[in-house]
Amino acid sequence: MALKEHLREARNRLFKSALAVLAGTVAGFFLYEPVLEALGAPIVAINEQDGRTASLNFDTAASPFDLLIQVSIFLGVVLSSPVWLYQLWAFITPGLKTGERRTALGFIVVAVPLFLTGIYLAWLILPNAVRVLTDFTPDQFSNLISVTVYFAFVLRLMLAFGIAFLLPVVLFGLDMVGLVSGKQILKAWRITVFLVCLFAAMAAPGGDALSMFYLAVPMLVLFFVAIGLCLLNDKRRARRNAAREADVEAHADRATPLNDL
Repeated sequence: MALKEHLREARNRLFKSALAVLAGTVAGFFLYEPVLEALGAPIVAINEQDGRTASLNFDTAASPFDLLIQVSIFLGVVLSSPVWLYQLWAFITPGLKTGERRTALGFIVVAVPLFLTGIYLAWLILPNAVRVLTDFTPDQFSNLISVTVYFAFVLRLMLAFGIAFLLPVVLFGLDMVGLVSGKQILKAWRITVFLVCLFAAMAAPGGDALSMFYLAVPMLVLFFVAIGLCLLNDKRRARRNAAREADVEAHADRATPLNDL
């Protein structure tokens, strides 16, 4: 397609994605209170189990409304993830061959569960992270935590985990389009392991080894699975290229028929 048609296609895909996020945000309005209660449960548990004083407080009169918008939009992004990921695939599809389209569709089918799995894992470690962080509070003080600051921290944590789980899928996608190869990724495995552990240490909010372990180990497993898939894809591409070259050489050795001249 021409550049103008590409831009028109991108606009249409973005518009459909925005509509999906908007619909998910409307659904998020109805899920706001139960989600808010569930995310605030770790603070309640501190009071009930540890006997310490901790509470969530709104700073201004507009803070409850601001929080409603933020949480609803976040829920909209999560709920509509199959749609906007599909729109991304649909935008790329016209430039792919039939076999590559099936692989790209598989890319989307895998990406959505991984994104949601990362968010769910962040949800699992949230109580432990909150407990570890609030343990630094001296005995003579209380935790009067801003609701907006707390939930911004929780939402960033979940997005970080969700995006982290998509990185191996991105690596495989880059290999599919030929930007990197499995051997190139494998050669950098040491620096990759270091970067994954560094990212896990920064993204895991508790600052404890358990939270880092929960994030780093699944990422490393997915990373090496992605390397394996990239190596298999490289071998398949090499066989296909070798067969094509052999076919070209075979036809090049034949004389051109007189009636084709």
